[in-house]
Amino acid sequence: MPAATTNVDGSADFDQAGLEISQGATGELQSNGDYKGFVAGVASGVTKLTVGHPFDTIKVRLQTTQKNRFTGPIDCVLQTVRNEGLRGFYKGATPPLVGWMFMDSLYASDPVLLIPEESLTEYSMLGSLTIYRRLLHENVFTERNFRTLLPTAIRPSDKNIQEYSKKLPAAGHGLAGMWAGWTVSMIAAPVEHVKARLQVQYSADKSKRLYSGPIDCVTKIFRSHGIRGLYHGLLATLIFRSFFFFWWGSYSLLTTLFTNKTDLSIPSINFWAGGLSAQIFWLTCYPSDVVKQRIMTDPLGGALKDGERRYWKWRDAARDIWLKEGAKGYWRGFVPCFLRAFPANAMALVAFEGVVRALP
Repeated sequence: MPAATTNVDGSADFDQAGLEISQGATGELQSNGDYKGFVAGVASGVTKLTVGHPFDTIKVRLQTTQKNRFTGPIDCVLQTVRNEGLRGFYKGATPPLVGWMFMDSLYASDPVLLIPEESLTEYSMLGSLTIYRRLLHENVFTERNFRTLLPTAIRPSDKNIQEYSKKLPAAGHGLAGMWAGWTVSMIAAPVEHVKARLQVQYSADKSKRLYSGPIDCVTKIFRSHGIRGLYHGLLATLIFRSFFFFWWGSYSLLTTLFTNKTDLSIPSINFWAGGLSAQIFWLTCYPSDVVKQRIMTDPLGGALKDGERRYWKWRDAARDIWLKEGAKGYWRGFVPCFLRAFPANAMALVAFEGVVRALP
């Protein structure tokens, strides 16, 4: 998560990203290279999946099924246990598990601790979030631009301009997060696509499922529809990840607020700012996530023989939800999603820091 170093007098300094760094864990990472980061990243990914994936499976099933299949989240849980056992909650877990562990491990070489679940893939492409932050800080949010490009009526005060020239403002973090989300969608889209299709296979008997597992799913889709089939839902992924603006922007604001207004330790600030910003993200992006899941679980048709395709464009899915279910349709499955966001990300952070401190 974003993070600052703590001075001897207890005050906090921020790096150019403007984020708080847990001094103990960061120092250990810097002195031990990638070894601790890799192991901690694996632990973080496993923890995140163990805690969060059952909630995600319930969310996806509620988002994509007919209204009369489940009466609500509890009914979905009970039917899943009754018909598929506890393993049913972990269908489609392999693609995100491998992806999250890999991204966490790559991220761990950076002196900033941990990033939220849906943002992990941002660090896959040479740290795109960090790169975009630096570009914005050095080329956009500069003292010269504030003074020459902004009209006097909306120009920040001299004090704020000087502060922004030293530390990227929350809007800059939001833009960097959004751009990083777009960048990594090329990786995230097929991973989320395969995960969603596996999650909505309701049969406990593998022989009765269209896909026996993630590799079989990738193979069949590629043979029938090529690369384009694997990237089915790419536009929906881009739209969904545009809301990373609110995640990273709110994280920056909350981190600064807790640092200046409370006596919380840096790990506690990471915990609360990370959890609350995740909730803000889901409150803003959830309707787009419902549309994305409908598209990704829509039959592809053709040689795959999985049914007749209904949604050829993003707006087709969005319109269909509105016409059949109204505004409520865009919020189906929100309760398990909202309940998942805080504990999954918070426990991942706890696991990461705990492993970093425990390893020799």
